[in-house]
Amino acid sequence: MRRADEDDFQAFVAERMDRWRRSAYLLCQDWHTADDVVSVAVAKLYRNWRRVNRAENREAYAQRVLTRCWLDERRRPWHNREQSWAAVPDPAGVTPETVTDRDGLAALLRSLAPKQRAVLVLRFYLDYSVDETARMLGITTGTVKSQSARGLANLRTAVDGHFQTGGTR
Repeated sequence: MRRADEDDFQAFVAERMDRWRRSAYLLCQDWHTADDVVSVAVAKLYRNWRRVNRAENREAYAQRVLTRCWLDERRRPWHNREQSWAAVPDPAGVTPETVTDRDGLAALLRSLAPKQRAVLVLRFYLDYSVDETARMLGITTGTVKSQSARGLANLRTAVDGHFQTGGTR
């Protein structure tokens, strides 16, 4: 890779690394797996940097690679056997309310089917369109819409059940 391309790649990755880690965590629900997925995605982006540069939207291309890496990770045989129960690190300056909100959101997302979780994270956390989400996941726009509707309905049911059973927040 040429030096200018190398510098461009490093700047591209450095600027987006935190966002990629957060979105990977929302998909994986585990920081260790999220870091692994991001590492694999960065390696793939590096190997195909010329193609990434030719893409109409480099950010969307990179997010698609990241999402596909997560889908590949879910298919691995050890995924169903291994689970990490590491505590999520608390960043400085976080109030108890935001920790409760974040932990509650993570629990709600864990309750969803993986495809519903992926669609909701891409659509509502990362703010991708229906078409972009469909391209990233390799599914039709109709599937994105139906998975969004089902995922949101499941979240509503989970939230309603939480409050009816006397849960906090």
